[in-house]
Formats: sequence, C-alpha cells, structure tokens
Amino acid sequence: MKNNSVRNLTISAMLIGLGILIPMVMPKIMIPPASFTLASHVPVFIAMFFSPLVAVAVVLGTTLGFFISTTPIIALRAFSHIIFAVIGAKYLQAHPEIVLKNGKFTLANGRFQVFNLVIGIIHAVAEMLVVSAFYFMGNMPDSFYSQGYLYTIFVLMGVGGLIHSLVDFNIAYFVAGALYKQFNLPIFEKAVKQTKELNKITA
Repeated sequence: MKNNSVRNLTISAMLIGLGILIPMVMPKIMIPPASFTLASHVPVFIAMFFSPLVAVAVVLGTTLGFFISTTPIIALRAFSHIIFAVIGAKYLQAHPEIVLKNGKFTLANGRFQVFNLVIGIIHAVAEMLVVSAFYFMGNMPDSFYSQGYLYTIFVLMGVGGLIHSLVDFNIAYFVAGALYKQFNLPIFEKAVKQTKELNKITA
C-alpha cells in the first residue's frame, strides 16, 4: 500500500511537471484573440488512466504552477479541468473496457471516441464558464470584446476548445496505448484482465 502511494505521488509529480512545461515549449495555434497549445492537456488526460486521485493531484498541481507563473484566467481555466478529470477518471475506473477494442488498443475505438467527445464537451463548457465570468467583469483584453461574445466565447472557447480537447485526449490515448504493455497503467490492466476473463467464459 505504501509503495503504491509513493508510486502515485511520483507519477503525479512527473505529470504536474509536464503539465507546466508543455505550454512553454509546445507550438501554439493562434486564432486571434485565442491561442491553443498542442498537447497542453495531455498530462491530465494521462493521469485519468491511473486513478481519480492522481487526476485531481495533477489538476491541482498544474493550477498552482499557473497561478505562480501566468495570469489568473489561465490558472482558473486549468482549475476547471478538475470537473472533467474527476468525471472521466471515475468513469474509466467503472468501465475500463472502453480503452480496448476486441482486446486490443486502436485509435479507431468507437466507445473510447464517444467518451472522448463527452469529456471534450464537459471540458469546453467548464472553460467557457470561466472565460465568460472574466468577460462580463470586463477583465478581458480589448480584442475579445471587439470580436463579440458569440465569436470569442462560443466559437473560439467552445468549438475551438472542444476540438483542442479531442486532439489532446487522442494524443494521451495514443501515448498510453504505446506504454501500457511495458508500464503499469491501471485502467489498461483492468481492461486486459476483463478481456481475458471474458475470453475464458466464451471459450
């Protein structure tokens, strides 16, 4: 039990570090007045393949890092990730089988992609609410107001945020799929175990 706690703490620390580092080094897609950093959500998504506790720790750790190094709105957008991280991690705990298709990893996994879409919608809506609060308080750059609420919040933060989430979760899923046979990823291990048990029943 103690070894497992130390392991989770170590994994959380590594993912937090990556979560803070990635926005500094990865390319950004600029759609004024917004920008989207490729893979910026990947550490949180990977944490969801471990446990809800690891996912929460990574969200809180990256949020603290952003509060220290960036603006409050970016930090609060990061904090809003706790909503999809907890929901997603708990769902994966209850339904680990969705990460495999016919017992194998593939990006062409319909069940996982539906899950990805639902998480993406939750993710985008939570960030829209944070940005909307700042927007109506008048704390956004002038460029946000010149484009109007519908475009900046619904189109950029909503649709753009959803696409960003879908891409990043697929990156995280691909990384996890490449690692799970060599590295202990609890959700994938549960999925493999369930597949083996099902094969024994149907054999």
